[in-house]
Amino acid sequence: MSDETDQEDLPPGSPPELPTLDFSTFVLSIIGSAYVHLGDAPSPEGDEERNLILAHQDIDLLTLLQEKTKGNLTGDEERLLETALYDLRMRYLEVSKRS
Repeated sequence: MSDETDQEDLPPGSPPELPTLDFSTFVLSIIGSAYVHLGDAPSPEGDEERNLILAHQDIDLLTLLQEKTKGNLTGDEERLLETALYDLRMRYLEVSKRS
């Protein structure tokens, strides 16, 4: 199905169409997960939870992606990873000092 297909055009009972997955979307999903685990965003269920172990794991995963994709990313993708890692690491330090 194309990206232009509206959800109303799908047959009843069909699963919703998901956006096209690319590297940036994948990275953004991990960033969102990290902010949930830092307690800065609600979980999909609407709960606010803080889990520094999982937040650290999200940051480690982004670091691993950065290392393994070095030299294979566009400038925008590199900036996204670099900026996200800096912001998440600083936020992690702030939150962990208060805990």
